[in-house]
Amino acid sequence: MALVPSGSGSAPVIAEVEMNGGADQSATTVRATVVQASTVFYDTPATLDKAERLIAEAVGYGSQLVVFPEAFIGGYPRGSTFGFGISISLTNPKDKGKGEFQKYYAASIEVPGPEVTRLAAMAGKYKVFLVMGVIEREGYTLYCSVLFFDPLGRYLGKHRKLMPTALERIIWGFGDGSTIPVYDTPLGKIGALICWENKMPLLRTALYGKGIEIYCAPTADSRPVWQASMTHIALEGGCFVLSANQFCRRKDYPPPSEYAFAGLGEEPSPDTVVCPGGSVIISPTGEVLAGPNYDGEALITADLDLGEIVRAKFDFDVVGHYARPEVLSLVVNDKPHLPVSFTSAAEKTSVAKR
Repeated sequence: MALVPSGSGSAPVIAEVEMNGGADQSATTVRATVVQASTVFYDTPATLDKAERLIAEAVGYGSQLVVFPEAFIGGYPRGSTFGFGISISLTNPKDKGKGEFQKYYAASIEVPGPEVTRLAAMAGKYKVFLVMGVIEREGYTLYCSVLFFDPLGRYLGKHRKLMPTALERIIWGFGDGSTIPVYDTPLGKIGALICWENKMPLLRTALYGKGIEIYCAPTADSRPVWQASMTHIALEGGCFVLSANQFCRRKDYPPPSEYAFAGLGEEPSPDTVVCPGGSVIISPTGEVLAGPNYDGEALITADLDLGEIVRAKFDFDVVGHYARPEVLSLVVNDKPHLPVSFTSAAEKTSVAKR
């Protein structure tokens, strides 16, 4: 275990598999790092540069898996109301929010796209599994997503946040059941849920049903109570939980002339901490292996003993011997839900199959 301060093609190519695969139980440990660092807000190229420095540093400590916070690429818009909740008047304060959204949209990325290609190249260059929180754009809608990459430099796929929280629903679209992957890798089965969707019992159960072993939880929640949720999930799922959050000061965001920071009363000073982190790694038995850290930007690293997964399942396997499917069961609709479909395309597909 170590707590190390920091100085600083679109189709999945690894199959999603259900049960009975995952970690090589003859392996001893996997070294994993959660990154606790701030976005360079409104500057995606600089954020990518920072991500590469942090990945290189983590790999220098022997990490095989690196997990970044929610919305690291694109930024989590703390303090911004996008014109909502300010007032109701004839001048319409939401007009100001539209300008904020335009700048936020410009910092987002397309998936696939050049930024995804660069992230894949980073994973290949440093030979690491990479889990990266991004703000994704499709058309003119933004999504809070997590992207997965392997050490061969391949983009594996994504998870889109299924349920944004509170004001997030104004700026982000909703994911669907088609992007709830768990990837069977040489390190174990890896998947992710984002921030408060980790509180959704049925969504967690969907991941358990896919046999998740390394459960990534990028978040924006730095409250102490978040630690209770992470410990519960580790115990409930019999899995390792890796939660990554940003550590941000007011000065990590644009100055007041460019970015209104609401919610803290008066405008905070540049050194005011607006997100204290709390990133943590927890074992399947509920033991805190590294973190939580509230002191600054950091690389939080731990060795994961994969044998703990089997030992934890002996007592409690939530979708195995401890399940009662004749009484309680879950059905997951994993089909994509598109707002527009064209019958002509379906007809061409049907003709091609004849």
